[in-house]
Amino acid sequence: MAARGFLQIAPGRRVALNGVEWTVEDVHGHLGRLVLTDVDGRAETRSFRWLINHADLRLLPKVEASAHLSPVARQPRTLADLTEDQLERARLRAGHVLEAETGFREGHPARARPGEPRPEYDPDRTTLTQRRRSKAAEMAAMPRSEAVRLGLQHLSYRTLMRLSDLAGDSLLLACADGRWTRRRSGHRSITKEVREAIFAVKAECGERARVSLAARHRLMHQYMRERFPAFPAEKIPSRWTFAAVWEEWFGPGGARPRYGRTAEAAAEAGVSGRMVVHRPGQVLVLDSTPMPVKLRETVFGDAFTATLTLALDLYTHGLPAFRLTMQSDTSVDVAMLLRDVMLPLPMREGWGEEMEWPYAGVPADVIAEFTGHRVAALPFFAPETVTTDHGGPYKNHDLVEAEREIGCRILPARVLRQTDKFAVERQFLTIQTMLFEHLLGFTGGDVADRGADPERDASLTLAQAEHLIATWIVQIWQNRKLGEYAPSWAPGEDHSPNTLFAAAMEQGGFDLDFPEPSFYYKVLRKHHVKIHPRRGVKILGLWYHHPVLDEPRFLQPSARGGKHAGQWVVRSDRRDRRQVFFQDPADHETWHILRWRGLPPEGEIPAFSDKSADALLAHVKANNIRIHSEAELLEHLLEILSSVTPVDQWPSQAKKKAGKKQRVAQAREITRAQAAAADRPAAPAAEAEQVPAEMPEAWAEHARTIDHAVDADRRRRREEALADTRPVAPATLHAALNQHRMFRLPPPDCSEADTTISEDDT
Repeated sequence: MAARGFLQIAPGRRVALNGVEWTVEDVHGHLGRLVLTDVDGRAETRSFRWLINHADLRLLPKVEASAHLSPVARQPRTLADLTEDQLERARLRAGHVLEAETGFREGHPARARPGEPRPEYDPDRTTLTQRRRSKAAEMAAMPRSEAVRLGLQHLSYRTLMRLSDLAGDSLLLACADGRWTRRRSGHRSITKEVREAIFAVKAECGERARVSLAARHRLMHQYMRERFPAFPAEKIPSRWTFAAVWEEWFGPGGARPRYGRTAEAAAEAGVSGRMVVHRPGQVLVLDSTPMPVKLRETVFGDAFTATLTLALDLYTHGLPAFRLTMQSDTSVDVAMLLRDVMLPLPMREGWGEEMEWPYAGVPADVIAEFTGHRVAALPFFAPETVTTDHGGPYKNHDLVEAEREIGCRILPARVLRQTDKFAVERQFLTIQTMLFEHLLGFTGGDVADRGADPERDASLTLAQAEHLIATWIVQIWQNRKLGEYAPSWAPGEDHSPNTLFAAAMEQGGFDLDFPEPSFYYKVLRKHHVKIHPRRGVKILGLWYHHPVLDEPRFLQPSARGGKHAGQWVVRSDRRDRRQVFFQDPADHETWHILRWRGLPPEGEIPAFSDKSADALLAHVKANNIRIHSEAELLEHLLEILSSVTPVDQWPSQAKKKAGKKQRVAQAREITRAQAAAADRPAAPAAEAEQVPAEMPEAWAEHARTIDHAVDADRRRRREEALADTRPVAPATLHAALNQHRMFRLPPPDCSEADTTISEDDT
């Protein structure tokens, strides 16, 4: 703060000069100057003398700091804002101030320079006042050019007093010339109207194709002419001023419009920045693509296109897990893929010892002891960060919950930015060139490159293709030289994904942390329902039951509180709707399999997924069918599953009646049920009998299964209808007359209704 007569001048003080309101933004006491800003943000540097002696100076009332925000507010100055020359000059000034205060240029006797202290500044012989007056006289006697160069021409006795309370960086900043770090005044030609026009052009160019700077400048002229016709044309900023302002406000703008729009959308969503990967499992990239090889399904024998989902470790470029699914994948498939990343891969039939776990840090027998089987040479770990695209299965809340259950972070890629997943995108092309091109049924990378009839050439089944890809990954890819993906710390060495993983494990160790068997149930879809006595639970329109639900502890509401207070949690696998899963609240480890009440106890019906269950309920609703029990739904479900597949016809004849889309959908349900059964952990012996059997792979056997289920259901209903009736044996006329007297009179008090001859008496 500086004082001149009656006027107190400090930052934030408001004054009026010639009717214009100004605010004191900064005060340079050692220079006798201050910085004033008006309401438009213009800044002017004036002296104290000019302000005090102004003819039209009027003080304005003070306002609270929260009520007045400077239009050109800035962050505090630091020494980093000064150049080397400016910092050296500030140190020279501060040295003079410290010499007047302590007698030493460095401020302490321990850092005394040669010849210090000088006699006039010796603290043992002089007082502080004497040293200050000596320093002021020294500055006055200094040559004018030298004093101006060092900025010491205004270093007076009162200035030394004001600077006596400062030390360290604060003293250096106070000794620095305020003009060196003067706040930017901006461009005076950028008025409120011009600012509006620039932002309007920015919004318009964001949706258009890329245009030149000159075109954007003309658009600003057009906007000013139509919206502000009274604005003088000569005051519109020039093209070069417009270019400077555009770069200051919006950056250089070198990105293409398509990428620029997606980058802005990603920035609004909070997705930005890059990550440096330096250990296995730090970033796991997931992506799916149609497999460029036609496969043949095992139910009807039709050719179809499978979906290949890869999990790639960004550090080692290894492939710890993959999945093949008929048509598109689901969130459950991706969740099971994450589980496969954390589990060791068992050795398969036909794999030799060279494909077994090779790492010397953890012997193979130790891994086999933990897992209970021989382990293949494929790394496994718990992922820390998962990067995916914005496909439906990856944004599903079930998958997000599975990733949280694992404990990994979700880092979605930016929209339309393949560079965020470049490694896995490149991996698809690598597998195509190294493996898929050599298989029958290869469709090529483009429709124009497709063969004459790839569907006819298809020979591999889904299981065979899965085994082939697993063998290629373990035997070839994990041991292949990385080339351009070699680590930066070993530029001249040859490394493969396996050797990189082994080197990382030697540095950071190895964690044998396998997911629990209950992980399968925890990633399934949750339903909060109530348990009905003797009926069970209703999940998505179907009733499920288990004898354990009839126990007294489940006849009362759940102890759960919060949003779903009093309800029980039941989980379902959308790939197989024949059963749902219920966690026992007593030990939290036992999972009960609740079977659909419509399943017959004698036999099993084919698997059906969410799609068939929705079709069943829609069929019942559309035909206004009254259903009194879940068993009555079975007949309608079998009609939907069987379609036009009579048992007494050959499969070749039935295939002509059913469309290919319908056949593929039916085969997909069977394949998904098999995948769900493979992912499901082993059930206890008490409940293993209730688990539906695996579906046959042949079409004829599948049709016979449906026919058997229909016959079993009809037999069960017939037996239930005749369970309470006694067989009527033929009787002779003599026995009937002896059993019922024909001329027996009724009692006197018998009503008329009792006198009616019953059917048995007749």
